Amino acid sequence: MAQLRFREPSIIPGFRLTFSFTILYLLLIVLIPIVGLYVKAFELDWPAFQRIVTGPRFLAAMKLSFGASLLAALFNVVIGVMVAWVLVRYRFFGRRILDAVIDLPFALPTAVAGIALTALYVPQGWVGRLFAPYDISIAYTPVGIWIALVFIGLPFVVRTVQPVLEDLSREVEEAAATLGAPRRTTILRVVLPPLIPAILTGFALAFARAVGEYGSVIFIAGNIPRQTEILPLLIVFRLEEREYSAAAAIAAVMLSVSFVILLLINFLQAWSYRRFGNG
Repeated sequence: MAQLRFREPSIIPGFRLTFSFTILYLLLIVLIPIVGLYVKAFELDWPAFQRIVTGPRFLAAMKLSFGASLLAALFNVVIGVMVAWVLVRYRFFGRRILDAVIDLPFALPTAVAGIALTALYVPQGWVGRLFAPYDISIAYTPVGIWIALVFIGLPFVVRTVQPVLEDLSREVEEAAATLGAPRRTTILRVVLPPLIPAILTGFALAFARAVGEYGSVIFIAGNIPRQTEILPLLIVFRLEEREYSAAAAIAAVMLSVSFVILLLINFLQAWSYRRFGNG
């Protein structure tokens, strides 16, 4: 006679309560607003929706927003991993100060960051005046937008990779060196693989933040239509014109594209966990 099996109680009780609270929270804070956004966008008929999302102004803003965000996130991956490596593997004077400076974009209001960056990179600014004799403009150009997105996205990569580096044992590196592996081989085949899931997470966070960034960009962008106009700014313009359905349509397309990109990154991250482990 088969024995009855009873499910063992969890060591930490309250699964039903916490699970219900989680679902309720996601419904109220995340899912319902997103559904409302799409419902508002669907108030437009198809010709009107198509006219909005295929217009030259929208396409230029979309190309700039996603292109600059992608380039900024890729740059932050390289610099962020280097910064995390320095903070974890070296001890030097001012290390704690540098570690605290990394978090400044989190604490600093984005509008203040935009004003500061604009003051630095205008032709009369401390940095801009170095490029002015060569007729190189940084502020009010896509380059200025990219700099602002790099500024606000760097902490996401550093803070994601840093704890994984701290848990990475140095004994593996020492064993590779003992076996005669060159330093480049040790980095590429021993150190880097366990960091790939964390790097992908940092990239996704930096990219997502950059796509939706507004405050630090509007001042340094110049907001020139079809040149330095980003999608969030285009949404704000539609809201000021009381074209709420048009603003919702732009936001819905922006959200859909971002979701697809982040979903692909999550699949790649899941594959990297299976391939390289969790570090």
